[in-house]
Amino acid sequence: MYEELTRKVEAAVEASSHWSETGWPATFGTRNVEVANLKAAEALPKTAVFREEAMNYWRQARLAGADTAEAGRKALDGLKGGDFAAAENALYLCRYLEKPFEGHANTWGPLYEEFRSACTCC
Repeated sequence: MYEELTRKVEAAVEASSHWSETGWPATFGTRNVEVANLKAAEALPKTAVFREEAMNYWRQARLAGADTAEAGRKALDGLKGGDFAAAENALYLCRYLEKPFEGHANTWGPLYEEFRSACTCC
């Protein structure tokens, strides 16, 4: 049962590590210009009014992704070591850190809920 969850957490760690690279639809400025990742934000003309906003957003996604990936690795350690309370705490942290991007990333919330429904020990 936890083997599949472990694989999903491993995939989530990989995915969140690259949030700012793979991106998702995000719009900026009064004209709602789509800037789908950090590379696209950096490529905007320096005169674009919303360039800094877009770059800041994607930099925050990169930082949040790195933090959730680190917490995800702690969840993996807990799952593999049988410390399900530690795994739950780490998954909860991932879910919390993802909140500002939840509508787009939607990586950790479903995993946390799946863990909670599968784990009878927490």
